[in-house]
Amino acid sequence: MSGGVEPETPPGSSSGGSTPVGGKPPRHHLTSIRHCASSARIAAATAEFDLGAGTLSLISPTDIRPGFLPVFRSGSCADIGTKSYMEDEHVCVDNLIEHLGVRTPVIPAPGAFYGVFDGHGGTDAACFVRKNLLRFIIEDGHFPSSIEKAIRSAFVRADHAIADSHSLDRNSGTTALTALIFGRTLLVANAGDCRAVLGKRGRAVELSRDHKPSCRSEKIRIENLGGTVFDGYLNGQLSVARAIGDWHVKGSKGSISPLTAEPEFQEVRLTEEDEFLIIGCDGLWDVMTSQCAVTMVRKELMTHNDPERCSQELVQEALRRNSCDNLTVVVVCFSSDPPPQIEVPRFRVRRSISMEGLHMLKGALDSNA
Repeated sequence: MSGGVEPETPPGSSSGGSTPVGGKPPRHHLTSIRHCASSARIAAATAEFDLGAGTLSLISPTDIRPGFLPVFRSGSCADIGTKSYMEDEHVCVDNLIEHLGVRTPVIPAPGAFYGVFDGHGGTDAACFVRKNLLRFIIEDGHFPSSIEKAIRSAFVRADHAIADSHSLDRNSGTTALTALIFGRTLLVANAGDCRAVLGKRGRAVELSRDHKPSCRSEKIRIENLGGTVFDGYLNGQLSVARAIGDWHVKGSKGSISPLTAEPEFQEVRLTEEDEFLIIGCDGLWDVMTSQCAVTMVRKELMTHNDPERCSQELVQEALRRNSCDNLTVVVVCFSSDPPPQIEVPRFRVRRSISMEGLHMLKGALDSNA
């Protein structure tokens, strides 16, 4: 196995197995049905850091607005939904320094790590990525000088480790979306169709792109590498264009494949207006828009200020809307206080409003309802 890692084989996993044409790979059995969790908030930090172009660097306190410092607290919920087996995995780490301990390289800023992994074709790939991806990032030679390169290398390392393993089903696969935060800088990495959405004063800001084979840019990339898209499926087999694992589709290591494990990145510098982050698998986004999710979470936070209850409510709403997949949602808050009421100005003259402004107004009105 790549990197000398030999993972444990999760219960209910198997090796081999074929993939049906025109649908997702076959589901394998997993005894765990449902899980909800909430994690503790991180203590206030004394230093502030910035992540620019994949490089972590200390910035002067005079470069930031006085009084603003993100506070990381999260809640998560996962449900099997209508499926026979649960193949989703997720991770929530509100305090990287506390989680990693003194044995790891010095973490130069208060940080947090979150991830959602939507498995298919068995549980092996998603379980392995959940257990090892953060460690692969920290162990990479580019960390912490170039965070983006470290994350990219970690995704590929996990992909190759599954191919090399003698205890994992190399035909199982998983999408992966992670959010790594240092100070005020949020870096989202995505390979697959999970989605990260930022709640910005009631407005939804998508921080990832769904890697569907039918997406124009992904379809072009797939076809340029010799693949095909049939009825929305890559080579008639997978409903995602990027994933870790799935070596029955990729072929042998080193070969050119239209299915890639390399993630796309989106970096954001958090401000006081950035209230929370929602990370969810496609089972949520298949039945709910990003703006709807943000509006729901903001309204709930104003009521009880509990990110775990927010994640549970999103899952329950998706079930009420007849989601046909496993459901996993993580909600991360950046303040210990609930979102404030939004004052909508009243204009005395008729004015036009942009689509962005319309979304903000709708979120404000729904939150104050």
